[in-house]
Amino acid sequence: MKKLLRQAGRQALFALEPETAHRLSIQALQSGLLPSWSSSHDKRLAVHVAGLDFDNPVGVAAGFDKNAEVPDAVLRLGFGFTEIGSVTPLPQEGNPKRRIFRLREDRAVINRLGFNNEGHQAVLSRLRSRTRQPGQPVGVNIGANKDAEDRIADYVRGVECFYDVADYFTVNISSPNTPGLRDLQARSSLAALMEAVCTARAHQIDKGKDSRPIFLKISPDLSEGEMDDICDEVKLHPLDGLAISNTTLSRTGLKSRHAPETGGLSGEPLFERSTALLAKVRQRVGPSMALIGIGGIDGATKAMEKIRAGADLVQLYTGFIYEGPDLARKMLLDFSDLVTLAGVSSISDLRDTKVDQWAAKPHLD
Repeated sequence: MKKLLRQAGRQALFALEPETAHRLSIQALQSGLLPSWSSSHDKRLAVHVAGLDFDNPVGVAAGFDKNAEVPDAVLRLGFGFTEIGSVTPLPQEGNPKRRIFRLREDRAVINRLGFNNEGHQAVLSRLRSRTRQPGQPVGVNIGANKDAEDRIADYVRGVECFYDVADYFTVNISSPNTPGLRDLQARSSLAALMEAVCTARAHQIDKGKDSRPIFLKISPDLSEGEMDDICDEVKLHPLDGLAISNTTLSRTGLKSRHAPETGGLSGEPLFERSTALLAKVRQRVGPSMALIGIGGIDGATKAMEKIRAGADLVQLYTGFIYEGPDLARKMLLDFSDLVTLAGVSSISDLRDTKVDQWAAKPHLD
């Protein structure tokens, strides 16, 4: 009966315009009526990476909780971490509506939101009011305003603003929905950005504060040469990790009538592309750098493939849309079975066990 009710609820949400459905999902989490699940039910799933402890490696990607309205409610669903944002210094409306499209035949979503958010100060106020939970970090995904004269300065402002409330930072330079943003992935621009952001963190450490990990979120649409440049550059800076990957501009193989819509594509069609890229990056950066695998995860099997391809942690969002709020619970139970079947004492023991196989696959059309 509960399963039928959940399916009926999801169908009702799918009958609504996507942004309306998302707003209702946030309100449902705020209500406290959704069932909770322990994020630490199996100690074999715990991960220590980038100086942080995670009850389990499954997190919610930026984009779901842009304004830090429900981080703790998300964590109560069983996730090991969540990431709010992307947040820009000044509030901005984003791109004109309609700007989110469900591709149900493809189990995918196209969005062209354009960093719509309430800005630093509104988000900071909410994060200051919460109590941090051990084993369940909350990261802040920082972005730049569309009309910023100095976008690198916007990322520095993000580090400075949220340093006392963020467990880690993700520097988002890979969204396809802010014109020119992906240009920051070019090596010369990336060098300046990494220097500025890492220096901003160093200034906070000089004040006696703990170090906060910094991740860089990259595009799945990188050429081999662009990937080489990024991997070579990040190794020159005290960066803690990479998040792989953001949404894609590719439309290969889609069936939905919404396929021609502009924006970034997420969901099942991104899985192979992003996982191959993840493995190639792991080969290039070596075993020490932390990697977050993102793209096309809708259950434990695909998440485990990300881990075997080189991910320490995984994030999902579109899978959350299609599978519903009990996805984390189901994944953790399945993870426990997979760890038992593999005969290992920790899920981290399975990392990198299929890097070469995945890296041999193409990641571009």
